[in-house]
Amino acid sequence: MSRAEAVGPPSMWWTFGLLRSELLVTFRRWRTLALLGVLAAVPVLVGIAVRIETGDGSPAGPGGGGGGGGGPAFIAQVTNNGLFLVFTALAATLPFFLPMAIGVVAGDAIAGEASSGTLRYLLVAPAGRTRLLLTKYATVLAFCLVATLVVALSALTVGALLFPLGDLTTISGTTISFTDGLGRALLIALVVAASLIGVAALGLFVSTLTSSGIAAMATTVGLLITVQIVDQIPQLHAIHPYLFSHYWLSFADLMREPVYWDELVKNLGLQALYAAVFGSAAWARFAAKDITA
Repeated sequence: MSRAEAVGPPSMWWTFGLLRSELLVTFRRWRTLALLGVLAAVPVLVGIAVRIETGDGSPAGPGGGGGGGGGPAFIAQVTNNGLFLVFTALAATLPFFLPMAIGVVAGDAIAGEASSGTLRYLLVAPAGRTRLLLTKYATVLAFCLVATLVVALSALTVGALLFPLGDLTTISGTTISFTDGLGRALLIALVVAASLIGVAALGLFVSTLTSSGIAAMATTVGLLITVQIVDQIPQLHAIHPYLFSHYWLSFADLMREPVYWDELVKNLGLQALYAAVFGSAAWARFAAKDITA
């Protein structure tokens, strides 16, 4: 047996062990649980608000119930079918709550270890900087998926308890079965999770620039808010298509018949570009960083 063959399996098992350890540490933190709790509460609040507003039988959204505004996308359909609460909750959390949670976890990935004095210990173990960085990013991506699914499952549960379920009417006016609607809800949740990989890479890069977890988290969330503001300024429309948040709500096109793929593909391509650029920048910075803590 060659030396490479002898070393390969332990290296692979060490990688899985490191990833498992990172996942356990991340999802056992009270901060992570609090973030997931807040995300799960948003669909509950939206569902109760719609239920109260439509308690007299008037529809939600424009022209009904004195709501004074349409609210998030799909909210006018929630009273007809509780499954629409999934789409409404994702549309309500995606602009701020979901990316903020991702920014907190990603910003703390490396800087948090440095501030707590455990980063040098991790690098003394046979992890290597590249493997540790990839493990951290994989953990943040796992949180992206879990956070999105928490919102979707909470919304589905509340929607089933407060509103009727059945066949869905798409944005195009066609009707699809409830089973097909559940499939599209899962696909939309996966697209929303994929829409956050750019924020995850940005947060990881910021995390390599400082040894303060709080500073990294605050900077990541600040950048997120800044990008959101810039995306709303008409005079800066020329750069809007290059902002990671510009195509976030394109997931609504999955509720058309047939599905409009143009902006969905642009969104996923843009997220992949941000992941490649800021992921590479994070690796370059972390590989050359002088670890003192």
